[in-house]
Amino acid sequence: MSLSNKGRGAFRPTLLSVAIAATASVSLPVLAADDEAASAALEEVTVTGFRKSVMDSISTKRDAKAVVEAISAEDIGKLPDSSIAEAISRLPGLTSQRLDGRSSRVSIRGFGENESATTFNGREQVSIGDNRGVEFDLYPSEIMSGVTVYKTPQASLEAEGIAGVIDMQTVKPLERGERVIQVNTQYEMTSFDKLNPDGEDQGHRATISYIDQFADDKIGVAFAYNTMSSPNQEERWNTWGYPEFTYEGQNYSILGGAKPFVRSSVLDRDSAMLVVEAKPNEKLHTTFDALYVDFSDEKILRGIEIPFAWGQGSISQDSAVVDPATGFITSATTEGQRVVVRNDLETRAAELKSFGFNTKYDFSDSLQLEFDASHSAVKRDIWSFESYSGTGRGDSEGEADNLGYVFDGSNTGAKFSHELDYSDWNLIQMGGPLSWGASAALNGKYGLEEGDQYYNSAQDGFLNAPEIDDELTSLKLAATQMVEVGIVNEISYGVSYRDREKRKKSKGYYMTLDIFDPETGGMLVVPEQYRLGTASLDFIGMGDMIAYDAEAMLKDGYYNLTDEALTGIQHLTKSWFVNESVTAAFAQADFETEVAGLQLTGNAGLRYVYTDQQSEGFAGQVVDGLVVAEPTDISHDYSNFLPSLNLALAIDDQQTVRFGAAKTISRARLDEMNASVEMTLNPTPDENGNFWKISGGNPLLEPKEAVGLDLSYENYFSDEGYFSVAVFWKDLDSWHFDGSYEVDLTGVADPATGTIPETSTATGTGKVNGGGGTLQGYEVSVALPFNLFSESLDGFGLLASHTGVSSDVEDINGNEYDLPGLSKRIETFTFYYENHGFQARTSMRRRSDFKGEVYGIGFDSQQVDVLGETIWDAQIGYDFSEAGISGLEGLSVFLQGQNLTDEPFTTLSGDNDLQVRDYQSYGKTYLLGFSYKL
Repeated sequence: MSLSNKGRGAFRPTLLSVAIAATASVSLPVLAADDEAASAALEEVTVTGFRKSVMDSISTKRDAKAVVEAISAEDIGKLPDSSIAEAISRLPGLTSQRLDGRSSRVSIRGFGENESATTFNGREQVSIGDNRGVEFDLYPSEIMSGVTVYKTPQASLEAEGIAGVIDMQTVKPLERGERVIQVNTQYEMTSFDKLNPDGEDQGHRATISYIDQFADDKIGVAFAYNTMSSPNQEERWNTWGYPEFTYEGQNYSILGGAKPFVRSSVLDRDSAMLVVEAKPNEKLHTTFDALYVDFSDEKILRGIEIPFAWGQGSISQDSAVVDPATGFITSATTEGQRVVVRNDLETRAAELKSFGFNTKYDFSDSLQLEFDASHSAVKRDIWSFESYSGTGRGDSEGEADNLGYVFDGSNTGAKFSHELDYSDWNLIQMGGPLSWGASAALNGKYGLEEGDQYYNSAQDGFLNAPEIDDELTSLKLAATQMVEVGIVNEISYGVSYRDREKRKKSKGYYMTLDIFDPETGGMLVVPEQYRLGTASLDFIGMGDMIAYDAEAMLKDGYYNLTDEALTGIQHLTKSWFVNESVTAAFAQADFETEVAGLQLTGNAGLRYVYTDQQSEGFAGQVVDGLVVAEPTDISHDYSNFLPSLNLALAIDDQQTVRFGAAKTISRARLDEMNASVEMTLNPTPDENGNFWKISGGNPLLEPKEAVGLDLSYENYFSDEGYFSVAVFWKDLDSWHFDGSYEVDLTGVADPATGTIPETSTATGTGKVNGGGGTLQGYEVSVALPFNLFSESLDGFGLLASHTGVSSDVEDINGNEYDLPGLSKRIETFTFYYENHGFQARTSMRRRSDFKGEVYGIGFDSQQVDVLGETIWDAQIGYDFSEAGISGLEGLSVFLQGQNLTDEPFTTLSGDNDLQVRDYQSYGKTYLLGFSYKL
């Protein structure tokens, strides 16, 4: 049964449309004379490679029933980019945020990743993070056949998102209609040499795929396996913050402290995809798909943590240099300061399993039933530990340094001066050089009391080990019926059910060297067998530092662990469980008619969604003057009606005007729905003057809501070219903001120390529904093949887009609010040449400043101000299939360069561009590879 719209007519590219879109000043008679010949010439050309991917993507966009963008791979493993996120971020209106140098979190039209939904073959997916937003580096582009981004919804779509829905697709072997065996392999290297002596600067990627059909093309099978070991290097400046400092009677901002380091990481990922498709007769069509991903990202980090204003040293007033324009001390010196030399390791491991089953049965020429079932699950473990070393134990032992810093006016962070040699194995020894171990359990374990020399000095490192488990099961039963009721030619309706369970368990341990003695303290000279050499910190002026294998020393028993949960309730209150059950019903009518002699097609639908959500956790409670964690279990339910309308008015065979209107929702972040509540006593007061803080989730949160309007003009002037202009507007309601309240905690003891502080008032915070506003914007995009101007330019072309977005959003108190992920300007550009086997392209993607999300202390997510960036990539290659050499038929080679201008990732601590929170430089990445297709 064909379910496509009727009456669209055959696509006939005309150069008139090109003239309108690309060269409006050219007159109609000049081009009309050559229209028929040019059209015939275009239709005779067989196009492969990147140009074929562009053509398929344009075709998907043109034939869609909603406003969409698409990426298509000519074969498995041949998406235009090396990662799904990079490919998606080149689409009009889309961009991505980098994490550790890799594009991972995708924004659509000014909305962050939490406002969109991600599906795999139409089914919502679990995530390895604490919330819903998918980190796309988990998914290998090498085994995907395409991606479709729905910018406007329709009732039949299962996932919900105000920004849109991103659907990743596997190949359909029966549609392929031929046997394909393909092998791809790549060698990868970074422009940075190994920044750590035990790091890697070279890696590899490899994919093998197989597609075939059996039983007279009634059964199809597709299988792909991908393995990757991808290195990444980073030089990072990171600050503690910028407190006020009194200088000559005036208050200025000064560097509080810094934590710069060098990182060497390797992302190892093994993935397997299987699709089995059966069509035994004209009525039954069944598909089973499975995806397995084994993911590990190991990071080696070495650096020196440098206290400054928040340190023990004495800041020289004479050394301070003030920038009068910003009120920031750009240069200063501190004397008598001890630092922490760190050898750290972080491993993030995840295992994803996803299974899907779909069957369609045609009961008649006009009625089709569909059943779909799926299950996906991910388990993620983080194992991150810090190993400390210095000149002596605690705040008062060992040689102190005289340190200076200078900000040079750029936003790259500070450069330091120092006097000690941090590569001296005799000077720099293992042990906690600052008294960071303010833990009642840790002090109690070693019999340390206030007044003892080594009180609070038994911490020589720390181990974080949070865990995430996320499972999602979904069922769907739907029908599609061809009808002739007025202008309606097709109706679809159905019901679905999704059940999701996400659990986070927070764990942390103090690390103390086995040689620690509460009477004498003790530091450990690094044993010879664990010494690795040195790591250079020249990029921040600190010279070389010792590098040792802290992981091996931990495994060999050099450290004792003390559970941080014995000290306080923080790990219990950071642990939670969320269950979400979603029952939905939808009805959608597709229609076709004529308006003023023009063909109008579209669909109108209504989706009803009922949600029952429940969360379990631990909440801090006051019992007999002590803060204790009590179990909590809170449930809530609600429902939403979501209407949608999509219209497409065909001006002619090439030109279409689209209009969309819909109400959409974005569900609350799972980590903000949790029932846990934490109570902590901070060393510094908040903006309300309170030292106590109460914070946690809100299981009663309901989705954010939006009513959106979209209007676009699309001109498909050739198989390889189109021009589009779009405007969009969304009215946002019931947004999520921080609510605050005060709590009296008179007589309550600090959970960490057991002592009663002088302060007694707490500030409580939590997300609540409220506030809202509008978001509006426009998009301009073009795909222009140059052979439209001259046959001598055949193979040349460009893809370009520009998006402008603005918002007017207020929180529940009427304050202006910046939407996370919103860049006011987004641009993409790709110039390519592909002909006679030669392939070359260069691409640029640019976004302006935005609010992003990074991991903070304890791997809690936090928002930061991210500076805009411009990233350039390039690729050249050759396909020997056009060389006329039979033995090389099917072989292609390529060389790719990524981040060719070494664009940094920069975040700020405030409005002052000098107050840099993070400055991360990743260098360039090069890939050399080949593909062989049988």
